Amino acid sequence: MSEVMKKRLIEKESCIIHANIPASKWDDAIKAVQKLGGYVIEESVPWREAFPPGYLENEPAVLLKGARAREELTQERLSAMTKIPRRHISEMENGKRPIGKENARKLAEALKTNYRVFL
Repeated sequence: MSEVMKKRLIEKESCIIHANIPASKWDDAIKAVQKLGGYVIEESVPWREAFPPGYLENEPAVLLKGARAREELTQERLSAMTKIPRRHISEMENGKRPIGKENARKLAEALKTNYRVFL
C-alpha cells in the first residue's frame, strides 16, 4: 500500500449516525451512544414539511431548477442539450409552463435523473 493511502484523509471532531435498529434495542442503543460521549437527536420531519408554506406548490419546477443547478448547467446549455428553447426552460422553472412527458424525458436524460420527478 502506498504511503498516501496510509494517511487518514479527513479528521472529524464529530459525526451524525442514522441507524435502523429493532425497537426492543432502542434503550441499549441510547446508552451505548451516551457512553461514547454522544447524544441522540430525535427531532425529525418529512422533507416536504421542512419547506416554507407554498414553496412546493409547483414541485416539478423546483426540482428542475435544483437538478440544473446540481449539474452546474445554465439554461442556455440545458437548452442546447435538450433542444428545448431556453425561454421554455425558464417558464418551466418558474411554474408558468407545464413540463410535459416528452420534455420531462429529455430533461431527465440531460440532468441524470428519472423523468417522473418532473411530472
